[in-house]
Amino acid sequence: MPLDFTAIDFETANSSPASACSVGLVRVRGGQVVAQTGWLIRPPAGHDQFNEWNTRIHGIHPHDVIAAATWAEQLSRLCEFAGDDVLVAHNAGFDLNVLRRACEATGLEAPPYRSLCSLAVARKTYDLDSYRLPLAAAAAGFGDFPHHDALADARACAQIVIDAARRALVDDIAALSGALGVALSAPLVCELERVA
Repeated sequence: MPLDFTAIDFETANSSPASACSVGLVRVRGGQVVAQTGWLIRPPAGHDQFNEWNTRIHGIHPHDVIAAATWAEQLSRLCEFAGDDVLVAHNAGFDLNVLRRACEATGLEAPPYRSLCSLAVARKTYDLDSYRLPLAAAAAGFGDFPHHDALADARACAQIVIDAARRALVDDIAALSGALGVALSAPLVCELERVA
């Protein structure tokens, strides 16, 4: 089974996990990046205030997302790109929570993705003083990149997992999970449709 997965990263407008304002997605097939995309998201109503701190981190302002598709309008696009892949993210709990909470805020069921945390993978693979994404990515051979740009962060996550699999001499996500003792999260049991 080849090393196939989709790396994902969200940026949020504020401290609400439902306030997704940007997403980056990177598809990996056979341990190689084969496609990548990212876009702005208009956060769900009630979660659409931009916190100055968040804006300072990622550089996205309210005027940047006025014409962007809403969460409900673009969720199917995200799911079409990711397909049935395991989602990989640095601190995957955060990104999967963004996906779940944004779905809840818009009356959608969250898609049943499994995930693998590249932060946990990095901790088992490298000996670093800090496992922040830029440092872990550098250890994986992914040099300078614009941290907190969702697509660049997703690409860094992908590189960490690709490098970790190479070092562990495994060629699929399940084998990497087993070799490192890093759990794959269980899928949510739900369907992508509007809640009645």
